[in-house]
Amino acid sequence: MRGTFRIKLIDINPGEDTVLLNPIDAEELGVRALNRVRVLKQGQALTALVETSDTFVCPGEVGILKRAGHVIDLKDGDEVRVVPTGTPASVEYIKKKMKGEELSGDEIRAIVKDMVDHKLSNVELTAYVVANHIQEMNLREIRDLTMAMVETGEVIKFDRKPVFDFHSIGGCPGNKVTLLVVPIVAAAGLMIPKTCSRAISSACGTADIMEVLANVSLSTSQLKHIAEEVGGTIAWGGGVNIAPADDLIIRVEYPLSIDPYSQVMASVMAKKKAVSADYFLLDIPLGPETKVKDEALAKRYTRDFIALGEQVGIKVAVAVTFGGQPVGRAIGPALEAREALMALEGKEVSSSIIEKSTGLAGILLEMGGVAPQGGGKNKALELIKRGLALKKLKEIIQAQGGDPEITSEKVKIGEHSMNILSREHGYASALHNKAFVKIARASGAPHDKGAGMVIHRKIGAAVEVGDPLMTIYADHKGKLEDAWKLAQELRPIEIKGMILEHVRPDMPLGNWSAL
Repeated sequence: MRGTFRIKLIDINPGEDTVLLNPIDAEELGVRALNRVRVLKQGQALTALVETSDTFVCPGEVGILKRAGHVIDLKDGDEVRVVPTGTPASVEYIKKKMKGEELSGDEIRAIVKDMVDHKLSNVELTAYVVANHIQEMNLREIRDLTMAMVETGEVIKFDRKPVFDFHSIGGCPGNKVTLLVVPIVAAAGLMIPKTCSRAISSACGTADIMEVLANVSLSTSQLKHIAEEVGGTIAWGGGVNIAPADDLIIRVEYPLSIDPYSQVMASVMAKKKAVSADYFLLDIPLGPETKVKDEALAKRYTRDFIALGEQVGIKVAVAVTFGGQPVGRAIGPALEAREALMALEGKEVSSSIIEKSTGLAGILLEMGGVAPQGGGKNKALELIKRGLALKKLKEIIQAQGGDPEITSEKVKIGEHSMNILSREHGYASALHNKAFVKIARASGAPHDKGAGMVIHRKIGAAVEVGDPLMTIYADHKGKLEDAWKLAQELRPIEIKGMILEHVRPDMPLGNWSAL
């Protein structure tokens, strides 16, 4: 019978649902590469993109990715029907946005649903992202996009209320403050079920740091139980099926190095809405090498996030924070986990960690009514000094399957290390965030948990020739050498003398470039 094929399961994952047809069968069906077909079996159906191969499949066979095979319960040798099908209407809506036209709520929902159902190809997903980058959505469209992303995934409903959450837009390395903010807020009696991301292009994400101490891949039921029992979680967002469209979008954003404004807003707010957040604090690191480089963009995000929060039922506060250099001194999963523990243990750490963590936590404590207006930061500091924040972090670690007896001394960092020494004297005038990230990744972070660096001289610190500027750590000697060479090339810590230029009395005014 024409259109009847034997299943051949294939263990590859191109990131989209694909079927392989022999060119002879493809021609007979009247389809070509990237056309769509429906695979039908006893009332079940799968829509997939066509690729052709005369080596993987013979005439009369259809190759199905194992992931897709599980979706409709296919096994090797099963008989199915394969029939051509048309392009989803959502592709036309993407083209509409490419022209700069406003999309209706129904059109936006159709696009997001087709993403999640794997009905859009990577080419079509990329077109959507680029369209959003060039032709930005208005606030009404962003609201509809937010809710569509929520509705196509799981929504966690807590019996305990209210729910608090916070998020950093990112771009500032060393930002391990989640490991302080969550236990501070939970120790004050508020509930904060924090989900966070792994690194995409950064040195490490919060989930990579927390994974050094505990399991971060929690199911929805585990996350709910731990948050309600302990008061907080620090879990990987990819472990729960909240706003699943976001991961698909990130996959095509990454190689393009673009982060559309409207998509940033919808992605962040969808995840907060999916965990039923009532109160949400947004951290916007501001600096020349962060994602938000100027005050105008910071103010725009502030205004629009607060407005979007009102439309989706979340009370939003915003903190614009200093992002001109890394937070703390450590960059890399284990190094940052160790530094966070040191801060909670009362050991000497960079003041920026305590300053930022208690400032952010203090805002949430004020929003929750457990600290007076203007008194949140002092309350947060008190919870650290009394050891209550450390105790709460260890409760969270234990609830997530980690060792509650962990201390900063027990955290294992890279066994290989090397110092980067100063070639000149003066002071550290600038630290380059992007260079630190490149060096940390060359050392093996985030995959190698012990890899990364510790910075010894931050902005304003005096430096002499031969002083250690930073120490690079690695789990593998070869990667350490690669990172050391890159550090010599990039020179992420800029050293200047206090005298910027010497101007002699006999020099023409036109040569006084410093003036």
